Amino acid sequence: MLTSCSQKSTDNKDEAQTNEKKEDLILAVGNEPEAGFDPTTGWGRYGSPLFQSTLLKRDNNLKIVNDLAENYEVSEDGKVWTVVLRKDVKFSDGKPLTAADVKFTFETALNNGSVVDLNVMEKVEAADNFTVKFTLREPQSTFINNLVATGIVPKHAYSKDYAQNPVGSGPFELVQWDKGQQLIVKENPEYYGEKSNFKKVTFLFLNEDAAFAAAKANQVDVAYIPASFSKQKVDGMKLEDVKTVDNRGIIFPYVKSGDKTEAGHPIGNDVTAEPSIRHAINIAIDRKILIDGVLEGYGTPAYTSVDSLPWWNSETVIKDGDLEGAKKLLKDAGWKDTDKDGILEKGSLKAEFTLLYPADDTIRQSLAISVADMMKPLGIDIKVEGGSWDTIGKKMYSNAVLMGWGSHDPLEMYNIYSGENAGVEYYNIGFYKNETVDQYFEKALKATNEEEANEYWKKAQWDGKTGLSAKGDAPWAWLVNIDHLYLVNEKLDIGKQRIHPHGHGWPVTDNLVEWKWTE
Repeated sequence: MLTSCSQKSTDNKDEAQTNEKKEDLILAVGNEPEAGFDPTTGWGRYGSPLFQSTLLKRDNNLKIVNDLAENYEVSEDGKVWTVVLRKDVKFSDGKPLTAADVKFTFETALNNGSVVDLNVMEKVEAADNFTVKFTLREPQSTFINNLVATGIVPKHAYSKDYAQNPVGSGPFELVQWDKGQQLIVKENPEYYGEKSNFKKVTFLFLNEDAAFAAAKANQVDVAYIPASFSKQKVDGMKLEDVKTVDNRGIIFPYVKSGDKTEAGHPIGNDVTAEPSIRHAINIAIDRKILIDGVLEGYGTPAYTSVDSLPWWNSETVIKDGDLEGAKKLLKDAGWKDTDKDGILEKGSLKAEFTLLYPADDTIRQSLAISVADMMKPLGIDIKVEGGSWDTIGKKMYSNAVLMGWGSHDPLEMYNIYSGENAGVEYYNIGFYKNETVDQYFEKALKATNEEEANEYWKKAQWDGKTGLSAKGDAPWAWLVNIDHLYLVNEKLDIGKQRIHPHGHGWPVTDNLVEWKWTE
């Protein structure tokens, strides 16, 4: 009888734990947002803002759909954007969300001068309680991404410590934030949209090694892991492989040496300024070998910074791993090894340069070394050098750099290729400039709808004669898009994952309300 009662007690306990499990989730999917949860300073731009809603959002096919907005329209001149809001939205404290909150949010974001780039916005007005009017200084099609990425904060509950205690109209509300350890959120009962299948979600702030250990100990339901852990089987967990535009590539100094930045750093490199060198490297790189060797097979070849996104031009795909084609290209351009040292020359110029990478990034280090090895049979000598970003910042205008980008906003392509951004921050550090490409950029920005803009973004990449891709000027040699890997409880369905942007972790939460237990 004692044995029977004990067994029944254990069964009840297990059943209770199972029921509790079905309403709770424990995740280890990213680093702690140390700045907190304020959308006006950048929170939520790479993954669900959790606590806040946005005017528009992208669905799992990256198509823009309504969220807080019932509809929106753009004036013929592209300068006035009018958004009509839903009338049934409340913040988690029960107060209604109105146009005044939207106006307050965007004005605050503009004044904060953060990563939320609203410089094109001249003013924002609340035309009535549920109509917001944005007036731009000039047409900019990518302004729509600010409506997609900026969570709305409540005017009545915003204060200097809002980032630590967010109030919003999103699917979740904050319960507890133990800095450096965990974040606990619960379902927001006031949320107007599809309700989460989970009453509580706990985010543990663990690095990838610790997240993997937690998964092996069955302490988390989802853990983000590097490709190096992907071959290890974990009981009760399945491996989810998510495609991304989290890319890695080499940006070349595009101009010849001679100039200096205002800070006195040298600009340009006579070797990488040679188009034949850049094109030869692009076609000689075997991207599949990089994926198999460095990423354990979890990645896709990269040909631009926007592969597979709605504004990508698929004609930019080139035949790679073509060593013989690269050798012929260099020979036709006048490169030869006259002194038989294994390095090509062209007049007094030797085919050698330095490739910089951040020393604390093992994937970029491996990619850099692998590319350098691939170029040796060509007669191109690439010296690989790791360093801090401070050190790289002084050398990056005159040396090649292994960089990483990837966004759901086509404005990023403008940032890293536009002649206007030459030498600006970490964007166009190669000083690339093509007037035709810049004209396509201008037309894309001035378009009044996304479809029209996308056609110009595609032409900027390659229009059949010129462009920013390897088929055109080849100011970059894009290498790979890194798959994001997650160990997921085998009974948990994390829905259809859209193509993730740069940054392993938080983007997986974009569709968190769709997650569910399969049993």
